[in-house]
Amino acid sequence: VILIKEGIEVEHTDSKSIAVKSANTLLDECKSKADRSLKNIDNTNNPVDPLHVLDTLTACVQKGVATEIERANEEIAFQAQVRKNMASQLENYTCADETLNTTEAKRTETWRGRKVSVMIDRPASKVHTVENFLTEDECKAVEDAARPILHDATVADGSGGSHKSDSRKAKQAGIKVHWDKEADGDLIARLSRRVYDYVNHVLPFDIMEDGQEDLMSIQYFGRGPEDEKPDRYMPHCDGDCNGMLFKPGNRMATIVMYCEIPKVGGATRFRNSNVHIKPKQYAATFFSYIDSETMKMDDGFTEHSGCPVVEGEKKIVTQWVRLGVDKENPWNSFNTLGIKYTDAENQ
Repeated sequence: VILIKEGIEVEHTDSKSIAVKSANTLLDECKSKADRSLKNIDNTNNPVDPLHVLDTLTACVQKGVATEIERANEEIAFQAQVRKNMASQLENYTCADETLNTTEAKRTETWRGRKVSVMIDRPASKVHTVENFLTEDECKAVEDAARPILHDATVADGSGGSHKSDSRKAKQAGIKVHWDKEADGDLIARLSRRVYDYVNHVLPFDIMEDGQEDLMSIQYFGRGPEDEKPDRYMPHCDGDCNGMLFKPGNRMATIVMYCEIPKVGGATRFRNSNVHIKPKQYAATFFSYIDSETMKMDDGFTEHSGCPVVEGEKKIVTQWVRLGVDKENPWNSFNTLGIKYTDAENQ
């Protein structure tokens, strides 16, 4: 119960009322300018030109709105940087906290009988976990295919190539999918088909397997708590995460599937969204970083890391999904600017 004495003025404010007040103030100022413009015309005894008055009002509103948007964008950018700085400071603490469980989902759904937990659901930033996404036999098939070709993991160098980096310590192997054996029940083809089915369930692009990157088998090994350089993947974005327009042929979604989980460590963390995912065997984490309507990329909410693996092994299968590729235009025919190498050479 709130008692308000006579003579006291009470004003309720929230974000909506502040916006309405700001808009009304702007309109009042612009109406005054238009009125002065109208009076100046009257004083010259010239005919009133309604288009001139309308132009005066429009120019005033445009300038005022632009100023407000610029001020709002500056405030948003400042707060976003504060949030990112805090997330960066907390990264190692959250990774080291084994009592930290998977973040509570915003909602749960089902897909083909599997439980889906929706962690983030923004136009350009989606993060889901899917339980029982793959099987033990599928994991074994991928691991068998990867075993003879495992090598030190690399990161993209920005010019279409890759190199080793301290930011990513693991073993990896690209796995070719034999689509010609899909009808015969090939386990890797079956798994890969499920990946694209789920991507198309979430996103409206009708993604096909043609021209996509290989499946990637990635393995992290724990060497105990005293290891000063544990296997991990430092915070990064799989595609552009700058809020700019999508570049043809580039990545726009990822799905990470957990075949073997470590005893200690190995969580997947989306630090700018404060989403922490402790891996579950045979589950998957899906995330997309494109707005399917505006075609603008995520603005950092899907930046993620693989926390250090301290004890045990973490074996995952990853598919990076691209948009704008096909048999004639495979993923490695584009540079990071979304331009085909052949076209760039001819310019």
